Amino acid sequence: MRLGPRPVALGLLLLCATAAGAGDPDELHYPQGEHRADYDREALLGGQEEVDEYVKLTPEEQHKRLKSIIKKIDLDSDGFLTESELSSWIQMSFKHYAMQEAKQQFVEYDKNSDGSVSWDEYNIQMYDRVIDFDENTALDDAEEESFRQLHLKDKKRFEKANQDSSPGLNLEEFIAFEHPEEVDYMTEFVIQEALEEHDKNGDGFVSLEEFLGDYRRDPTNEDPEWILVEKDRFVNDYDKNSDGKLDPQELLAWVVPNNQGIAQEEALHLIDEMDLNSDRKLSEAEILENQDLFLTSEATDYGRQLHDEYFYHDEL
Repeated sequence: MRLGPRPVALGLLLLCATAAGAGDPDELHYPQGEHRADYDREALLGGQEEVDEYVKLTPEEQHKRLKSIIKKIDLDSDGFLTESELSSWIQMSFKHYAMQEAKQQFVEYDKNSDGSVSWDEYNIQMYDRVIDFDENTALDDAEEESFRQLHLKDKKRFEKANQDSSPGLNLEEFIAFEHPEEVDYMTEFVIQEALEEHDKNGDGFVSLEEFLGDYRRDPTNEDPEWILVEKDRFVNDYDKNSDGKLDPQELLAWVVPNNQGIAQEEALHLIDEMDLNSDRKLSEAEILENQDLFLTSEATDYGRQLHDEYFYHDEL
């Protein structure tokens, strides 16, 4: 039974779990149907530590930095924040912090501080030892074989990210390794890896049956709820041209993390909650009137942006 695709790599899976807080966004945002204001603040500011730091700012400094962020979100400088502008800003915030995290990881992985991360250094950081599997020899133990497959996929992605003849990855290549979805030259690799995983008949597409994985329908019983959900996702979220199968670009939308939907939902939520005159956009006055809500949302990464000059500095 499989609810979704296998991750494009073990490292990407770990990163996604960290970024998503290891939980479904809707469940985190509305546990048991109740809205969590602190979820919004963490989306805007970054987490409880950043929220605590924000509280230490004087009211004047809070307002100054918040106004600066509002000005930067307002791309057309018309004095209002639209759904599109909020969504774009939140997506940019996601990418910025993902890149910052990758840069911090690079320093940790680069054990000898030579400016590159070797495959051995990656293994030592991840597993405390260098692991070397035979590509052509399967293991008898199911769990060990599953790990071998994931490790080999990591190695292939590592090699693909390496664009020069050096044995290790420089910072830009390491970012491509950790975030292949953000780098154009990794796109074809991600698609091909997904096809190898899911395209069982080798036709270059992923059918609904292949999408559902090992599930086999029992004609004497109704499909379980999770199958109905997955079928709905296939039809309404991924199969854009309604031909009953996923082509490479549609497949990419399935297997690669995409924050666009989360960002759009958060933008709509902020407008629903803060739009006092029902014009479907937010003025600076409306945001300042609902400052606590705005600072408990992904628009400021839960307030984190008020402590990051990248976002509030006037020269951005």
